Amino acid sequence: MIISMKMHATRQEIDEVRNQVEHFGYKVHSIEGEERVVIGVVGVGDVTACMESVESMPQVEKVVRISAPYKFVSKQFRAGRTRVRVNGTVIGGDEFVVMAGPCSVESEAQIMRAAEGVAAAGAKILRGGAFKPRTSPYDFQGMEEEGLKLLQKAKKSTGLAIITEVMSDRDVELIAQYADIMQVGARNMQNFVLLKALGKCGRPVLLKRGMSGTIKELLMSAEYIVAHGNSDVILCERGIRTFETETRNTCDIAAIPALNELTHLPVILDPSHATGKRSLVPAVSRAGVAIGADGLIVEVHPAPEKAISDGAQSLDIPQFQRMMNELEPYIQLWKSSRAKENAAAAAATH
Repeated sequence: MIISMKMHATRQEIDEVRNQVEHFGYKVHSIEGEERVVIGVVGVGDVTACMESVESMPQVEKVVRISAPYKFVSKQFRAGRTRVRVNGTVIGGDEFVVMAGPCSVESEAQIMRAAEGVAAAGAKILRGGAFKPRTSPYDFQGMEEEGLKLLQKAKKSTGLAIITEVMSDRDVELIAQYADIMQVGARNMQNFVLLKALGKCGRPVLLKRGMSGTIKELLMSAEYIVAHGNSDVILCERGIRTFETETRNTCDIAAIPALNELTHLPVILDPSHATGKRSLVPAVSRAGVAIGADGLIVEVHPAPEKAISDGAQSLDIPQFQRMMNELEPYIQLWKSSRAKENAAAAAATH
């Protein structure tokens, strides 16, 4: 359920409500605005008795029961957008954010060239895998901590924030020392032990949709992270597995507006994994901007033909620069649309 406090409720009044909810065996999670506090309630217990008790408290304005199984990530819990702040960049706000870089960190020369190239083209965040989940046990598994150190060096040189994948709850503490955003890959969307650990990691999390995951399952996985203490979650549509073989995956472009209707979390698109073909990446990227994504995560390699992994879907640096130039008019329309949306939301609250 959602408890909306009256405007300018005091700390003592808020604590009284929290204590009453906890008396019924529920856990609470609050969002404190400038004028009003909203308290989310989750758990198992006598919902009717709890609601009736809380509704009778004078400092409570309204209590609403949430029907969706995902509570904290639902728009019923938070009507406005969650804005995730990373290294001076805001994801989910008024800026369309592009993350770019190679699938894997392969060498210092490679990651430095990639970082400098994508930064010059307008990317704000550098992607690069130090730990790599591979289908074959004989494929390159990543440079691990040495790769993290190279990503950190690239950050110091370019100012780009770092996003890199975490595969195991055992690696969360180590990767959090280097990364600005912790990425959960498609294979780990329902690794619940990992998701719980990321709830306590102190870093924003980018959660990719599983290859066969439904939108509801993606939101339930995000709920794990938020329920364990981390509200800075970014969702990523990266294509799903269907019977189609022409592309690596099938880009579920409609998932983006669907998620925007269901959740307050930012949603970005991965056109590289969604298609598996570099020739398709620019067109799908334009579609992502047009349909309302908050950003992109794109694979870019200085020499894709020499890439150890995912070379076929990686743009080279000149191709990425051209794509960013082509996206500019779409991004300007996106900004205009976002400004109108923000104005409408502000008018509705007054």
